[in-house]
Amino acid sequence: MNHKTIWFIFIAFSLSVMTTAQASERKKYNFNSEWRLHVGDNEQASKTGFDDSNWKQVTLPHAFNEDEAFKLHIAQLTDTVVWYRKHFQVKDVKDKKVFVEFEGIRQGGSFYLNGEYLGIHENGVMAVGFDLTPFMKEGNNVLAIRIDNNWQYREKNTKSKFQWNDRNFNANYGGIPKNVFLHVTDEVYQTLPLYSNLKTTGVYVYATDFDIKGRKAKIHAESEVRNDSRETRKLSYQVTLKDMDGKTVKTFTSPGVTLNPKETKMIQAAAEVDKLNFWSWGYGYLYTVTTALKDEKGEVFDEVATRTGFRKTHFGEGKVWLNDRVIQMKGYAQRTSNEWPAVGVSVPAWLSDYSNGLMVESNGNLVRWMHVTPWKQDVESCDRVGLIQAMPAGDSEKDCGGRQWEQRTELMRDAIIYNRNNPSILFYECGNKAIRLEHMLEMKAIRDKFDPYGGRAIGSREMLDIREAEYGGEMLYINKSKHHPMWATEYCRDEGLRKYWDEYSYPFHKEGAGPLHKGKPATSYNHNQDMFAIEMVNRWYDYWRERPGTGLRVSSGGTKIIFSDSNTHCRGEENYRRSGVTDPMRIEKDAFFAHQVMWNGWVDTDKYQTYIIGHWNYPEKTVKPVHVVSNGEEVELFLNGKSLGKGKRESNFLFTFDKITFRPGKLEAVSSDKNGKEVSRYHISTAGEAAQLKLTAIQNPEEFHADGADMALLQIEVVDKEGRRCPLDNRTIKFSLTGEAEWRGGIAQGENNYILSKDLPVECGINRALIRSTTKAGKIIVTAKAEGLPATTLTLQTTPVKVADGCSDYLPQYSLKGKLDKGATPLTPSYIDTKRDVAILSAKAGSNQSEAIKSYDDNELSEWSNDGQLNTAWITYQLEREATIDDICIKLNGWRSRSYPLEVYAGKTKIWSGSTEKSLGYVHLEIDKPVKSDKITIQLKGSTIDNDAFGEIIEVAGGAANEMEKKAQNNKGKNGLRIIEVEFLETIKK
Repeated sequence: MNHKTIWFIFIAFSLSVMTTAQASERKKYNFNSEWRLHVGDNEQASKTGFDDSNWKQVTLPHAFNEDEAFKLHIAQLTDTVVWYRKHFQVKDVKDKKVFVEFEGIRQGGSFYLNGEYLGIHENGVMAVGFDLTPFMKEGNNVLAIRIDNNWQYREKNTKSKFQWNDRNFNANYGGIPKNVFLHVTDEVYQTLPLYSNLKTTGVYVYATDFDIKGRKAKIHAESEVRNDSRETRKLSYQVTLKDMDGKTVKTFTSPGVTLNPKETKMIQAAAEVDKLNFWSWGYGYLYTVTTALKDEKGEVFDEVATRTGFRKTHFGEGKVWLNDRVIQMKGYAQRTSNEWPAVGVSVPAWLSDYSNGLMVESNGNLVRWMHVTPWKQDVESCDRVGLIQAMPAGDSEKDCGGRQWEQRTELMRDAIIYNRNNPSILFYECGNKAIRLEHMLEMKAIRDKFDPYGGRAIGSREMLDIREAEYGGEMLYINKSKHHPMWATEYCRDEGLRKYWDEYSYPFHKEGAGPLHKGKPATSYNHNQDMFAIEMVNRWYDYWRERPGTGLRVSSGGTKIIFSDSNTHCRGEENYRRSGVTDPMRIEKDAFFAHQVMWNGWVDTDKYQTYIIGHWNYPEKTVKPVHVVSNGEEVELFLNGKSLGKGKRESNFLFTFDKITFRPGKLEAVSSDKNGKEVSRYHISTAGEAAQLKLTAIQNPEEFHADGADMALLQIEVVDKEGRRCPLDNRTIKFSLTGEAEWRGGIAQGENNYILSKDLPVECGINRALIRSTTKAGKIIVTAKAEGLPATTLTLQTTPVKVADGCSDYLPQYSLKGKLDKGATPLTPSYIDTKRDVAILSAKAGSNQSEAIKSYDDNELSEWSNDGQLNTAWITYQLEREATIDDICIKLNGWRSRSYPLEVYAGKTKIWSGSTEKSLGYVHLEIDKPVKSDKITIQLKGSTIDNDAFGEIIEVAGGAANEMEKKAQNNKGKNGLRIIEVEFLETIKK
C-alpha cells in the first residue's frame, strides 16, 4: 500500500470520526452550578482576572434576596445591584457555536464574557440568549452579569419604566431566580427560540387536520436554520416523533436544501399520524419531536428535541372546546411568581409539578398567570400535569402608549416564540385591563405571525364589546356572551388564614376580626376557614348558574384569585395575601376541597363528591352549624349513626345544618341524587389526645439530588395514638438538621412569620418546611421535638450530580413524567341543555325607543334606560313565538348596589313582582306560574334603592369596573330602569 493510499484512508477515517462526533455535537447543558454571588456594585467585577474567591457560592436558580420571601411585605423586598460570576470551560470550541440561555433575570442586567460586553436585557420577565462564540477561549472562561433590580428601574436607552415592575403584584426576587442553560452546536444549526438579543425563533411544532375520534392529526415541524460557517452547506431535515415511552411513532423528512454562508432559512416537514394520544385537562400526554439536520452523507450533525403535545381547540358561541368537548374554565388567577417562603420563585422542577398538580387535584383546569409571563419551568410543568394556562406578556392595571406599549408588544412577541410549543397554553393575555381596538389588532397580528397554528385565543381582560378579541371577561364580575368566550379573569378577593377554623374552637377567631384596611372594615379579608370556604361556594355559584347549557348566552367560567397564599398585595392583618385555597406551603384549606366538589366535571358534574367543612373536635355541649359541600341533590347528616336530618340548600352546592350539638364520634354526610339514590358520602371523626409527631417527606420522584438546588418538603403533624391528626394543636416544633442539606423552613404566624426559623408552630395540627440539598451527596437527618411528645427522626439521602467544568448533563425538567390521572378527553357531551332561549324580535320602550335594542344586543357595554320618569320606566319585548317563559335572566346597571322593584307581564298577565337582588352580574326572575305569550313587559313599579352589597370587593386600582358601572354611580335618579342585557328562557322538559 503506497503513501497516498494510506493518507487517503487516514483522511477518510478522520472525516468519519468528525462526522460521528458531529452526530452528537449539539449539546444542552445544565448551567446552574458553581456560580458566585455578591450583593453590591463593583465596576471591576466584569473583568476576567477579578478575584471573586470570597463571594458566596450558589447553585441557580437563586434570588439574592430569597431570605426575605414572606418575611417582608412585597414593597419592602430589597432592591439593589448584585453581581453573578461563573468560571467554566468548553473543550474544543473551534468550529462550534456556543450560546447561553437565561430563562429570566430581575430586573435589568449587563452581560460580559471574558471581560467583553455581550449586551443588556431589561424587561425582568422573559428569557434571553447570547452568542458567546466570538469571545470564547480554550480553557477557563468567565461569565459575569451585573443585575439591578430597582423597583424604579428605567430602560437605559429610553428612560422609560416597565409598566409591570409593580410593588402590588410582581414580587421582586432579584438576580437570577430562574434556570440557565448552555448550548454547544455545529456552525450550521437550528436556532434557539430567543428573539430578545439573538433575533431567532427556533423550532415550531404544531398539528392540523384533527380527527379526535379517529385519533389522527397532521403533525408539522419547522426549524429556523442558520449557516454561520464560511462554506455553502447542503443538508436534509428529518423529524422523529416519539411517545411518552420513547417508542418511535413516525419519522418523516423534507427535501434537501442548500444554505449559503450567513444565510438563514426555514425548513419544514409534515406527515399524518394516527393512534395519537391528545393532551387534555389532567392528562399531560407529551411527545418528543426530534428535528435533525443531516449532511450529504445522511449523518446527523444537529439535533433538537422538543417536548410537546397535541390538542384541538375552538373558541366561539361563548364557549371553549378542547378536543371537541366543551369545557367551562374553572381555576385560579395565580401570581406568576408562584412563590414559596424563604425561596421565592426558585424551586426545583418537581416541586413546580407538585404545586401546579394540586390545582388539577382541586379539579381546577385553568391557571391564569397574573400580569407577567411565567417562567419556562412553570409553563412546562403545566404541560406535564395537564393544567390549561392563560399566558400574559407584561402589564399593569391599564392600557398604555408610547414606549411602554412597545415594551408590551416586544414581550408578547418574545413570550410567544419561547412558549408556542407548550400545549397547555390556550390563551394569550394582552392586558389586565381592556386595551383599545388598535392595540388588540396589533397583538393579534403578533400571534398570527409567530403562532398561526397553535390553536390559542388571544384577548384581554374586559374586551366586552370588541369582537376582534377572541376572549374577554371582567375582573370581579359575571359576563356572558354568545360570541367570543367570557371568563372572569379573577374573582373573589376574600382572604383567610389556614390557622383559624371557626368561632367555636381554638384559637377562636371571630369571623372578620382584624385591623381596618385603608380606614375601613376589612371583614372579607380576615375570614376563618368555615366562612372562607362558604364564600368560595357562593361566588362560584354565580358562574355555575350561567354555564353552557343554560341558553345561548353563557359564561365560560372564571379563575378565582389566588391558588396559594402569596407574598404580594394584601388587605388582611398579615403582611402577605391569604386569598389562596392553600397556604404558602401548599397545605390545603377547606376551600380547596369545596372547589374540588363543585368543579368535579368539565361543565356538569362528572363525578359525585361530598365534603364536610371543618373538624369535629369541640368543647362539650358546643352548638354550631355544620356546613357540607356536595354536588348531589340532597344531603343527610349522621352523628354516630343517628340521622340529624337533611340540610338547607343554598348556592346549589352548600347544605347547612343549623344548631348541631357536638358529641364525640363520627360525623358523616350522605348525598343522594334527585331520585333519592346515594351517590357519595364523607365523614370526619373526633381525634383523641395528642400522642406523637408524624414526620414525612414529599420529595423528588427521581431521587433527592445533590446539586445545591433540589429540595425536599418535610411535613410534620401532631397525631393521636390512632394516627389521626389533632386539628386544634398549635404547639411549637423544634427541628434540628444534620448532614448535606440547608434549612429553608416554613411559615407560621409570629415574629418575621417564622421565616428560616427551626422553631415552627403547627397550625391546625400540621405544618411543613423546606430543606435544600448541598452540592455534596450524603445523608441528612432531621429531628423534630415538641413539648409533651416523643421526638421523631427522618433520614434522607441525596444522589450525586456530576458537574464538569461548570456544566452538567442533569436536566431535571426533561425527565419528569407527564401525569395521566384524569384520562383522555371523554367523547361524550360535557353538559345537558337545561334552558332554551326564546329570541327577541323587537322591543317597544316607554322612552328612548332607538336605544331599546341595546338591552338585548349581546354587548355588556351598552344599555337601554328610560328618561328618569316612573311612567316611562317600561319596555315590552316581542318574542319570536309564543312561549311559556319561566326564567328571565337580566343584567341591570348598578347590579352590585341597586335594587329594582319590578313587575313583569306576559301579555297582560302579571307573572312576577318583587325587588331584584344585588349581584355581581346577572339575576334570575324565576316565574312560578308562567303564562304562554309572545310579549313580555318589564316595568319599574317604584323607586330604586342604592346600597352597595359588595363594598369590600374592590380592585387594587379602585374605582368602577367599567363605563357601565360609572354610569350607574353617576346617575342617582330613583325612577330609572337601566337594562344592559335581558334573556327569556324556557326550562327544557326531560
